[in-house]
Amino acid sequence: MKIPSLLVAGLLWVAMSVSVLAHEFKLGDLLIDHPWARASIGKAPNGAAYMTIVTQGNETDRLLAVESDVAKHAALHTHLMEDGVMKMRPVEAIEVASGEPTLLKPGGLHVMLMGLKAPLVEGESFPLTLVFERAGRIEVEVTIENATKTHAPDEMEHDHSS
Repeated sequence: MKIPSLLVAGLLWVAMSVSVLAHEFKLGDLLIDHPWARASIGKAPNGAAYMTIVTQGNETDRLLAVESDVAKHAALHTHLMEDGVMKMRPVEAIEVASGEPTLLKPGGLHVMLMGLKAPLVEGESFPLTLVFERAGRIEVEVTIENATKTHAPDEMEHDHSS
């Protein structure tokens, strides 16, 4: 049976698209899934990075710090409601509990990139080092996506129980 070349080309495109979107990094029992950041709008001085972190072991770990050369300072932050106003605040650490994904996402926990050295450009990427209490350090590659993106494409689709 002969397969039409258009069908083959389409299947290859889908396979390449999925592999680009589903990038993961592993450190010991930790899985860091799809680190991403929104593209900068105009000359925005700050940015943020997001990801899903899962421990596949039985012990809780904690994300203690982040480092990146794309900004003067990188820190762990969260959003919270105070007196009816949504505010961002730094957090000392982010717990990664066994058995449940830890979501760093817009409107919640995130990596704050303060004093961007250059705009974050859609389609590009940058390195980000994550420092965990138990697992240690890992460098991940953060993909820069559309400025209007609200969540990672695979945030709700992966089963990390394996």
